[in-house]
Amino acid sequence: MKKEKLENILKNFENLKVAVIGDMMLDDYLIGSVDRISPEAPVPVVSVKEERFVLGGAANVVNNLATLGAKTICFGVIGEDFDGERLIKELSNKGIDTSNILKDKNRPTIVKRRVIGENQQLLRLDWENKTAISPDFENQILIRFSNVIDELDAVILSDYNKGILTPNLVKSIINLCNEKNIIVTVDPKPKNAMNYIGATSMTPNRKEARECLNATDCEDIFEVGKKLQSKLKLKNLLLTRSEDGMSIFENDNILNIPTYAKEVYDVTGAGDTVISVYTLGCASKLSLNEAAKIANTAAGIVVGKMGTSTVTRDEILEFYNRIYHEWK
Repeated sequence: MKKEKLENILKNFENLKVAVIGDMMLDDYLIGSVDRISPEAPVPVVSVKEERFVLGGAANVVNNLATLGAKTICFGVIGEDFDGERLIKELSNKGIDTSNILKDKNRPTIVKRRVIGENQQLLRLDWENKTAISPDFENQILIRFSNVIDELDAVILSDYNKGILTPNLVKSIINLCNEKNIIVTVDPKPKNAMNYIGATSMTPNRKEARECLNATDCEDIFEVGKKLQSKLKLKNLLLTRSEDGMSIFENDNILNIPTYAKEVYDVTGAGDTVISVYTLGCASKLSLNEAAKIANTAAGIVVGKMGTSTVTRDEILEFYNRIYHEWK
C-alpha cells in the first residue's frame, strides 16, 4: 500500500459512524517513585508524583475511534456517582455522543486504579459490579440503538464481562445488524463467546481463542481459529498472536501477518486499538488483509506507550511507511 492510498484511507475514517456497546470504565493511575520498603509490611512505599485517569474498557474503544476521526455513539450503563460524571465529561470533551449512556443508582461506575512505581505496576484496585443489567436497561439500550442503526457503518461489541452485554441484548443487536447488513465486530470474553453467534467478526488473542473452545495449549492455534470461526458462524475472525503477529480466518483460508512493534512497553488496551482500527478498515471496504495490516501497525505503536493509550492517524502513517515494504 502506497503512502497516498493510506492517507486517503485514514482520512476517510472521518466519514464513518460507529456505535460502541459495552462496559464503559475509567482507568486511574497513581504514578510515583519508590526508594524504600514500608516498615509496616514488606511492600514498597510509592511517593506519588502524578495522578491521572483515562478512558478504559469500551470507553477506550470509543476513544480510539474518536482519535482517528470517526463519529461515535456509545451505549452503556454507569453509576450515579462522581466517577460516572468524570467519564461523561471526558467523553463529551472529545466530542463523543454520550446521550445513550444510562445511569443506574444500584451499580458503581467501573474504575480500575493502578499504582505505578518506577515504571512498574505494583497494584491494581477495582470498583465494579459484574451482575447483569436489568431487563429494563436492556430494553432501553435496544430501543435507543434501534433509533440510530440506520445512521451506522459498523457496530463494536466491547465485552469486559461486567454485565452490560447480556445474551438477550447481544442476540438482538446482532440480528438487527444482520438485517441491515451492518458490520458488527466483537472483542469477546471467552465465557460469553457463544453469545456472539452470527456476528461479522471477532478479535480474540490466542489465550482467549483457546478458552472460547476450552482448547488446551497443545491444540494447534490455527485449528482453534478455524473451529471458532465456524462454530460462531462468523464471516471472518482476526486472531492476534502477540509476538507472532495476526492471522485472518475466512472460510477455509488463513492469512498470517507478522507483528511490528517499536518497543513492547505496556499491552494494556492494545486489543481495544486492534478492534477499533480493524473495524474502521472493514467499514471502509478495505480487504481483510489491508484492514488487518493497518490494525497491526496501530497495535505496534500503542504497545510502546505507557498505560491505556490511543494512536493517531499521523502515527499510523509514519510507522506504516517505515515497514510496509516488508509486506510486499
